[in-house]
Amino acid sequence: MALLLALVILFIYLFRNTTPQQESSGLGRSTSAYITVAAFLLGALCSGIAGYVGMWVSVRANVRVSSAARRSAREALQIAVRAGGFSALVVVGMAVIGIAILYATFYVWLGVDSQGSMKVTDLPLLLVGYGFGASFVALFAQLGGGIYTKAADVGADLVGKVEQGIPEDDPRNPAVIADLVGDNVGDCAARGADLFESIAAEIISAMILGGTMARHCKIEDPSGFILFPLVIHSFDLVISSVGILSIRGKRDSSLKSSIEDPMAILQKGYSLTIVLSVLTFGLSTRWLLYTERAPSAWFNFALCGLVGIITAYAFVWITKYYTDYKHEPVRTLALASTTGHGTNIIAGVSLGLESTALPVLVISLSIVSAFWLGHTSGLVDEDGNPTGGLFGTAVATMGMLSTAAYILTMDMFGPIADNAGGIVEMSQQPESVREITDVLDAVGNTTKATTKGFAIGSAALASFLLFSAYMDEVAAFAQEPFKQVDIAIPEVFVGGLLGSMLIFLFSAWACAAVGRTAQEVVNEVRRQFIERPGIMDYKEKPDYGRCVAIVASASLREMIKPGALAIVSPIAVGFLFRILGYYTGHPLLGAKVVAAMLMFATVSGILMALFLNTAGGAWDNAKKYIETGALGGKGSECHKAAVTGDTVGDPFKDTAGPSLHVLIKMLATITLVMAPIFL
Repeated sequence: MALLLALVILFIYLFRNTTPQQESSGLGRSTSAYITVAAFLLGALCSGIAGYVGMWVSVRANVRVSSAARRSAREALQIAVRAGGFSALVVVGMAVIGIAILYATFYVWLGVDSQGSMKVTDLPLLLVGYGFGASFVALFAQLGGGIYTKAADVGADLVGKVEQGIPEDDPRNPAVIADLVGDNVGDCAARGADLFESIAAEIISAMILGGTMARHCKIEDPSGFILFPLVIHSFDLVISSVGILSIRGKRDSSLKSSIEDPMAILQKGYSLTIVLSVLTFGLSTRWLLYTERAPSAWFNFALCGLVGIITAYAFVWITKYYTDYKHEPVRTLALASTTGHGTNIIAGVSLGLESTALPVLVISLSIVSAFWLGHTSGLVDEDGNPTGGLFGTAVATMGMLSTAAYILTMDMFGPIADNAGGIVEMSQQPESVREITDVLDAVGNTTKATTKGFAIGSAALASFLLFSAYMDEVAAFAQEPFKQVDIAIPEVFVGGLLGSMLIFLFSAWACAAVGRTAQEVVNEVRRQFIERPGIMDYKEKPDYGRCVAIVASASLREMIKPGALAIVSPIAVGFLFRILGYYTGHPLLGAKVVAAMLMFATVSGILMALFLNTAGGAWDNAKKYIETGALGGKGSECHKAAVTGDTVGDPFKDTAGPSLHVLIKMLATITLVMAPIFL
């Protein structure tokens, strides 16, 4: 599909208009077409590799964690964290090195800043294809992975736990292997590609805004502003490594000397990473963003970075509050399960809806405060207008993602611990070992939820930046200012409505795909239990391969429809309204309608993703809380109601929710790449 889309991009770029900047730098249509396509394919390839590395590591680490759990909880935690850390560092490192190589190649090849060639401030716009390629693959990885993992999970739980009454990850369950493989596909491969794409999109949009601002302010050496995001993420690799290595194993002689709370240990590592992040961020701003034009501007930008870092911490904390069973919301949800399945669902939905409030307030505060810090930094253009506002927001986004490697480590830790629990259960280890992996697994659920919260927050900020870059790009092509979008114009308002509708339709199709595939799995598992009665008393072996084949083929088939919707709709809408504008004498109508579509889709998508992720995570941990022995424990009526809630929440938190924030950024990058066809 990426190859197909690359041909479409090539075709569009070969027949489009060029901007005055491109003409003055001697960049012809064919050169810019080939550059964009090459960047797109490289982004797609790197995004795929990022996902593959995540899976490659986790399938090797999980059995080592199970083995370590037989010795001590701390050692199991250390191995799981370091394995997650390795994949995380590879993913972040690849995002940085990919963009750095592209930038350096174009810089040398196009002879940037020499006489009659391209200005360095325009160079980052050539990298947009890379971000688009990365988000394109990430969307399909997230959709396909989410459908795979949740269809297997729902099928295994409904028949195994509820109908047959066997424990989770029991080797007698025919869908158990598909479920465990799904954890890797959905969480390691998909989240690796997703965060890779977040970082790539954010670096590129910050480079574009830094370049634009440096050009408007006539800064003598703009390279510091352009390369700043690459430096921040290079520091991220170092400080996150320190955080990961601070989690050390103590070899205990007794098996359960007392299970320390793994969440507290991970939080200590995170706090250390945050402190180092504040220091390196301050140093980097002084080193790269100092300019004679505005001697104190770097300090304002350092504060913007601090705003971003605080936002990241707040997001992690808020998501933890709503999804960890130590806190009130999940316990209330578990209590609702005592009165039946229906009340559990009602409580879960209301919890999810309520959980959108705090994150939105945090995002709003951070966007406004970062914008004003940038605005008052003292950087002005030729007419004396302040121009640092948007770059301030970009710096805040970098601050938010400046600990991305550690956050991704906490995320990759989840599926590794989950798989380790499965291996312990299937190899029939003593109960004490299973207790250790259960604690790690519950923590893994919370860290997975916090990563999703973090990813939504950064998606909100990154799409705001890409949106501004899109408006600049349109202004450059149209050769007239394009500063605001007026939603009082009926066509523009309709564009907004279509954007919101896209989010709901996409979520619906993603959840329906999980439902359909899960039905196939349920029927297959039931068939095996009926046709092979010896499975239940270990006399016959279930056919695991059938369930794996069902979910693998279904996820590849089912991800095409929602994926195509996401790619085709903005292009179709923009093109349609462009033609309408042409006949009604509004040349910019297509671009304005797409801008409104993008804005509304971002707003609806963020709220929807927060709702889906938090509700799903809370349902899962309410079930885990009951399984610790609370409110009747495993096998009680209360537990069965909680399993139903967890089943409903599965496609929410692992398919539709995570796919949405990739979708938001992909819409932003696709409009940026396709901007010329809307005019």
